[in-house]
Amino acid sequence: MSDYRTEQEAFWAGSFGKAYMERNRGTALIASKTSFFGRALRAAPGIQSICEFGCNIGLNLKALSDIGNFDLNGIEINADAAEEARALGVSDISTRSILEDMSEEGAYDLTFTAGVLIHINPEYLNTVYDNLVRLSRQYVMVAEYYNPAPVSVSYRGHGERLYKRDFAGELMERHALELVDYGFVYRRDNYTPMDDITWFLLRKPQAQRK
Repeated sequence: MSDYRTEQEAFWAGSFGKAYMERNRGTALIASKTSFFGRALRAAPGIQSICEFGCNIGLNLKALSDIGNFDLNGIEINADAAEEARALGVSDISTRSILEDMSEEGAYDLTFTAGVLIHINPEYLNTVYDNLVRLSRQYVMVAEYYNPAPVSVSYRGHGERLYKRDFAGELMERHALELVDYGFVYRRDNYTPMDDITWFLLRKPQAQRK
């Protein structure tokens, strides 16, 4: 498992993470993501800097670059994926685990995850929650599979690799974040489908903002 704390980190840093890269790419997917961010961020005016936790090959960052002049940043554990994201030329990419201690307090107007928290070992979710909030000046967004109670789901034949739960609710309770907006993107949408993602836009209370 190398220097990683969890089996899940090693899983995504290795060959499975590389196979994921090949399955999830293309201009149609970027179009769906562009539409998604246009909706999800409409209640968050004034954002200038963004950091994505678990950016993979950078398709979310590419979509964001198409809708606004943002200072874009990404964190990615898989070195091959990080290199592809870096090659897009739209963002600064850091190759590391989002479970590491992060000291860039208040560095970005928005931090977010999209289909990442569902793959984190539940014992370390609070570490990721804390990092998301620490690096954010104001907004945190999570776009994940939702379930009212925590549940583990088999993922492409692998156990303990995908979890559903109320990530946003846990973030709000742990860090007193405010709910700004939320929504759902359906995989059968006629024009801009995504993988049944439920998203939540959260905001720090005024006293916590940098």
